[in-house]
This record gives sequence, structure tokens and C-alpha cells, in this order.
Amino acid sequence: MKNPKTATQAFENALDDKQVFVLKLFVSGMTPSSIRAVQNIRKICQEHLKNRFELQVIDIYQQPDMAKEEQIVAVPTLIKKLPAPLQQFLGDLSDKEKILVGLNLSPKAPKGRDEMKTQ
Repeated sequence: MKNPKTATQAFENALDDKQVFVLKLFVSGMTPSSIRAVQNIRKICQEHLKNRFELQVIDIYQQPDMAKEEQIVAVPTLIKKLPAPLQQFLGDLSDKEKILVGLNLSPKAPKGRDEMKTQ
């Protein structure tokens, strides 16, 4: 007979592997920082969230209402809507380890210049 705690942990781990990440990246046109942020988050998603992510890139110049709705005050800003908790990452997302830790994809302590905020 299997240990119930072990079976529960296995079930929870299986669920974690199937979680879909819903991400919104707010950028300002084709600035170098915006372009780097788009490239960096796409690479992270392809490497660590294969077929488990929805990424929406929003240009605040073309869709200012969406930026206002999400209370965006700086760009680039990445918002992780799901899984909970909601989190925001500021900057060009070049500190890969910090982003992975913030997305709960790596246990390492983050270092670097990108900021992370949990709400």
C-alpha cells in the first residue's frame, strides 16, 4: 500500500507540470529595452514552459487602455497573471535566474538588476 502523503505529493507535482502560465508583457514601441524584453521572455518560455504558456505582448502606445487597466507605470513590465500569485517584473528581463525564481521555475536566490514585485 502506498503512503498517502507520497501519493498526494505525486499528484500535486503532476498538476504543477501542467500549469499554464498566463503572461502579459507591456512594452513601449520598438525601443531597444522593449525588444530585449520580448526576446528574453520568449526564450525563457520556450526553454522552460514548453506548451504551457500564453504570452501577450502589449504596446502601450497602441493599447493605452490596457496599460491603464493594469496600472502600468514603467515599461517593459511583465505581469504573471497565472498561476497565482500575481507578480510583476520590471526591466528587460535579462536576469534569467531572477525571472525563473520569480516564476517558481528555479529555487536559486535571484541576483541582478531586474525588479520583481509580488501582489
